[in-house]
Amino acid sequence: MFPLPGKSSRIEDKSFPQKNTLQIDGRLIRFNKPRLMGIVNLTPDSFFKASRVEKSLDKIAAVVKSHVLNGASILDLGGYSSRPGAAEVSFQEEIDRVIPAVNWITSNYPEVIISIDTFRARVAEEGIRSGAHIINDISAGDLDSEMIQTVAKLNVPYIAMHMRGNPQNMQKKTNYSDILVEILYYFAEKLEQFKKFGIKDVIIDPGFGFAKTLDQNYFLLRNLRQFQSLSLPILVGISRKSMISKALDVEADQAMNGTTALNMFALCHGANILRVHDVREANETLKLYNTLYP
Repeated sequence: MFPLPGKSSRIEDKSFPQKNTLQIDGRLIRFNKPRLMGIVNLTPDSFFKASRVEKSLDKIAAVVKSHVLNGASILDLGGYSSRPGAAEVSFQEEIDRVIPAVNWITSNYPEVIISIDTFRARVAEEGIRSGAHIINDISAGDLDSEMIQTVAKLNVPYIAMHMRGNPQNMQKKTNYSDILVEILYYFAEKLEQFKKFGIKDVIIDPGFGFAKTLDQNYFLLRNLRQFQSLSLPILVGISRKSMISKALDVEADQAMNGTTALNMFALCHGANILRVHDVREANETLKLYNTLYP
């Protein structure tokens, strides 16, 4: 159990029953084996420059084709960079970046699961109405009061990530008395709220790099198995992040080896989904993991 000081509730008392499947567009998606989520950055300012495709459908097509051929069963489309200090983006600009990509993917790869990476309810709804399947919210509903009821109305899976503040100020909000206990309790409270709204399918993301210091990121990764107490699929997104590049004193474009090493660690400690830029390399890691643990 993970009681907070001054709190009598137990994390286990608030958690959902064990859940290893999601209902997506009439399909039952199982997580008996880990899955890969390929990042499709539709922004001009994402932290990893090589991943940016912006509004070019030719570039989007090339990235999507590569991700799918190399083993991604989920594509995560984002039109608003969430890197620290990222610029504000208007609702209309985010829509203009995301929806054409959703339309192209659904026309050309109808079997692929599409996730919309947004904290705005209106963008999420437009994305789902256009053919996407999952909402991936870095704020778990904290940045848009309409998000949770929108997810419930749309009846789609919801990826809820832990973050404090917003992309502009989150790195000033890293003061925790006990970071693991506080984040576990945060998710337990969120899951109780989701349940009240009738949200059935939830994936949790500890939020590596979001309102966490370098040491805090590695502490959470070492303790990743503790998130299994929430009895839900766990998404890990550490691909080329500063927690790797800073530890190795390299730039993001040199952080592939570090990403591979930590992705394997995450798989061995309970990750169900890896969110990655480099799908081919992540798929090789996944194949070796599945060979180790058939």
